[in-house]
Amino acid sequence: MKITSVTVRKIDKENSRMKGIASVLIDDCFAVHDIRIIDGDNGLFIAMPSKPTPAGGHRDVAHPIDRETRKMFEDAIFEEYNKAE
Repeated sequence: MKITSVTVRKIDKENSRMKGIASVLIDDCFAVHDIRIIDGDNGLFIAMPSKPTPAGGHRDVAHPIDRETRKMFEDAIFEEYNKAE
């Protein structure tokens, strides 16, 4: 699996921890949209697309299964985030 494209839209909203939204294209044939870039207590992190649950929480609708894949997503998204204006 290879990430073939990343697009990032920075968000500059006062008092918001969300700093951007990313879309990732995998192997030029599968897209994951609405990956949130969040400014957490320990720096930036990504939050995968999710939907609300009846219990009031959220459930990821797409997510990496292992640490290596999550790191691949983070590295690609943060690289593009740092380039975006």
